[in-house]
Amino acid sequence: MKSKIGIIYATVDGQTLKICNALVSVLKANKQNVTLFSIDDFNEDIASFNKLIIGSSIRYGLHHKKIIEFINTNKIKLNAIKTAFFSVNLVARKPEKNTPTTNPYVVKFFKTINWKPTIIEVFAGKLDYKKYPLFDRIMIQFIMWMTKGLTNTNTEIEYTNWEKVKEFGEKISRF
Repeated sequence: MKSKIGIIYATVDGQTLKICNALVSVLKANKQNVTLFSIDDFNEDIASFNKLIIGSSIRYGLHHKKIIEFINTNKIKLNAIKTAFFSVNLVARKPEKNTPTTNPYVVKFFKTINWKPTIIEVFAGKLDYKKYPLFDRIMIQFIMWMTKGLTNTNTEIEYTNWEKVKEFGEKISRF
């Protein structure tokens, strides 16, 4: 029987969706049956999937509220199938903070949520000051300053390691 894979995501600026689309490409190349859903549009029966991947961006140190609610509401069903979770955040741009055990947001997330996916991954996001509303731009600039990142408001840099995304997709195909 061919696996039925669902990918559920929440994104603020679009990078998590871009990563999801790359995962869909990898999975389809591996002849997997995969469907992509925004957290806002997901109303399927979790039990109809063999594997479910959940991806969430970070804003101000927190994963998307709807993703947290979804996991808390569906823990029992999620534990009955193979699952993967990935986080997208700018802190992961640093090599010492780009794994599930070293990324402070992911570590904190799994300390506050009673769920253990089959596999967990962390991807660096994209920094694009011009895309942010004024308040977000100032706050992200401040956070970047505190973490010794780029603060020039003309900065647009994609930190996502696309090879790592591909490897994650390959791992999902196999598990």
